[in-house]
Amino acid sequence: MKNIQIITINIYYLFRRIKLFIPNLLFKNKKHKYLFILSPPFCGSTLLNEIISTSKKVSCNNNIGTREGQTLPRGKDIMFTKERWNPNLELPWEHIKKIWKKYWNLSKPILLEKSVPNILRVKEIKNTFLPVSFICMVRDPYAQCEGIMRRNNVSAEEAAKFSIHCLMYQKNNIENEKKLLFFTYEDLCDNTEKIIERIQNLLPELNDINIKKNFSAHNFKGKRKMRITNLNNEKIKKLTIEDITSINHVFSKNKNLLEYFNYSI
Repeated sequence: MKNIQIITINIYYLFRRIKLFIPNLLFKNKKHKYLFILSPPFCGSTLLNEIISTSKKVSCNNNIGTREGQTLPRGKDIMFTKERWNPNLELPWEHIKKIWKKYWNLSKPILLEKSVPNILRVKEIKNTFLPVSFICMVRDPYAQCEGIMRRNNVSAEEAAKFSIHCLMYQKNNIENEKKLLFFTYEDLCDNTEKIIERIQNLLPELNDINIKKNFSAHNFKGKRKMRITNLNNEKIKKLTIEDITSINHVFSKNKNLLEYFNYSI
């Protein structure tokens, strides 16, 4: 069954490249703007990607699954490896760019990408993709821990440590990047119109984003489509007292970092 699924996905990517061959040949020299979503895993980046992709001015390099460029054919063997969370990993970014350009629709002015390990590699991205803008997002770390534990089958302590590392990288990105828009998953879900306005101030081309749709971003409820909804409370309720105790043991050592993002223990 898994092999059939892989074959089906690869066929889809092949047809996508064939479909884009002519428009990409015609518009290969067009000046584009690159937009990178910087978000840790399980923090709502797939939902944000879907929302932005409702604009007719945007092309996402991968529009299925988690919508990440790192899982595309040819790029997967380079990026989606056991070392992908190693901050010292050096990637051939010019080669990756060539791969992604085969999956972006180059007739669109804005080219979108959201692979989650990109939070470690902003400097390299800036040197390769010009002009580039970043949208930086984090989520209540308890809700993120629930996702890490459930999807990666790790302990609460391991999930908490990974969540803290992600917040450290995001803090560094916020403090060092000028063309970066930051908001939280909670902002996106609870104050959607204001966040979309801020995104449009960053990139005025995105004046046709549609937030009234049902979105199919994968979550613990399965793949059913739903409106933009803050799922934090439901996720956090899945944590046991033992889970929260283990998570708090890690978080208590990083209280200032949590407070930087207005989260509390």
